[in-house]
Amino acid sequence: MNNPKYANRRPAHASALERDLGEVLLRLLKSPSWLQGWSVEPVAIAEPHWDLKASGPLPAGSTGLLCVECKSLNFQPSQFPALIERSCEGGRNVVATSKVLAMPWVSPRMAALCQRHGWSWFDLAGNCRLEIPGALLIERIGNEPVKPERRSGANLSTAEAGLVVRALLAPENAGQRWTQREMVAHFDNIEAPVRAPSLALVNKVVQHLRDQAFVEQLPNRGFRVRDYQGLLQAWQEVYRFNRHTRHRYFTLLQGHRLQEKLRSLDPQHHALLAYAAFSAADIQAPAVRQPRTWLYLNPALESEFQSALEAKPVDSGENLIVLIPDDGGVFYRMDVGNNRLACTNAVQTYVDCSHSGGRGEEAAEAILRQRLDPAWSASR
Repeated sequence: MNNPKYANRRPAHASALERDLGEVLLRLLKSPSWLQGWSVEPVAIAEPHWDLKASGPLPAGSTGLLCVECKSLNFQPSQFPALIERSCEGGRNVVATSKVLAMPWVSPRMAALCQRHGWSWFDLAGNCRLEIPGALLIERIGNEPVKPERRSGANLSTAEAGLVVRALLAPENAGQRWTQREMVAHFDNIEAPVRAPSLALVNKVVQHLRDQAFVEQLPNRGFRVRDYQGLLQAWQEVYRFNRHTRHRYFTLLQGHRLQEKLRSLDPQHHALLAYAAFSAADIQAPAVRQPRTWLYLNPALESEFQSALEAKPVDSGENLIVLIPDDGGVFYRMDVGNNRLACTNAVQTYVDCSHSGGRGEEAAEAILRQRLDPAWSASR
């Protein structure tokens, strides 16, 4: 029996953040002219699984329900799996529901996890994706975040962090269990013009990737990649392709003669020269034809390269695009074949193509579909 003293009292908001998020949600639900009669209320203490619930009529005549979990900026993507299976249930008249994550600021990574697992989301600035499948979709993006706190973490755009990401994503390493010390030792033992990252740097990068749910901790203190495609996209978005110096050359050598001359410049694959971008993709996952040969060239070989190919610098009409790498990581675990110059690793080829313009995104997609995803899938 209800105590009459409390029977008609609405539960109070647990915090100012929860109250503010509730007000934003109500404004979002009132924004479509065809959506009327919705309310947003805090959840009673007796029902502890959610912070807010929003309900109202849908155009089809049914009742919809949004079950909202409010989190602060300290909530990390690695913590999201604990929420995924939570149940969102309404009364007898509720036939359409959606689970919703609400935060002051929802990162692209967190938004991607929500969408992958069928959750909606919104933030204090009114950015949102609120969806009840088949009944409701409200999507807003581009609003300036509301005073987001500065978040610590590794900068994946640096050359040093890029080394760690390459090792984690390389198809040859798919499924590998790592420790941080093994990661450092890995770079000490490979033949590439790179300096092994410090243990402190590896620790910072791995902690960031763990927080973002890209890698998972294993019971034996090691770790491995949890979300290959998510990590690839996060690195691709911050990868600075334009930091490599681009030179345009023209040579009269073509076809087999050009290929043989290039191979002769680095016959033992000592990371002096490699097919890059479109040219590497044409070997690894043919999808896009284009007339230029793309190469990464160690600057120590540049004079010999020009002489051997009789290559002339040009401002236009080039048939060679030579990239002088900003860091030696581009030569990590090159794709070596018989009787040809080595290619960049498929992961490197993917990010280079995606930033090369033209039909680069199409070439990158072919690399992902034909080379990367099959290797990652097999490792699972």
